[in-house]
Amino acid sequence: MTTTPERTDPPFVADERTMLEAWLDFHRDTLALKCADLDDEQLRTASAPPSGLTLLGLVRHMAEVERGWFRNTLAGEGVQPLYYTDQDPDGDFLDLDKADTAEAFATWRAEIAHARELVGGRSLDDVGLVPRRGNDVSLRWIYVHMIEEYARHNGHADLIRERIDGVTGD
Repeated sequence: MTTTPERTDPPFVADERTMLEAWLDFHRDTLALKCADLDDEQLRTASAPPSGLTLLGLVRHMAEVERGWFRNTLAGEGVQPLYYTDQDPDGDFLDLDKADTAEAFATWRAEIAHARELVGGRSLDDVGLVPRRGNDVSLRWIYVHMIEEYARHNGHADLIRERIDGVTGD
């Protein structure tokens, strides 16, 4: 069972870095809110057939996204995926029968914490290398992409949560 987290609205006026980090944190917290107070079975509940999309799958996916963009692209750590493989590219979303929900949430939070450590002291103009494409990408671009990624999936999470127990919200 997950508990209801705190969520802080981003400031209306701030410098670019503060604004980007605040919006990313807002969307991270929004996903946590969508999962709050649900049990393991509810977190595994698919949105609507034929889709297999679940809140637990979204949490696992976002752990992978945090890991990929911050650890591999920005910092060049070369860490391997946690939940998917080349043979099972949707493993983060779909292989949930034996998935440990506590582990998934702890991993997601750990990847967020590691991402925060990695960006400390870096400029928005610092670049990393996108391993799959071989092109440079700025930390600024990574922040904007992460906000977009969370925002899109939070829309999915809202629909899934509404289907589970009728809870809606922003």
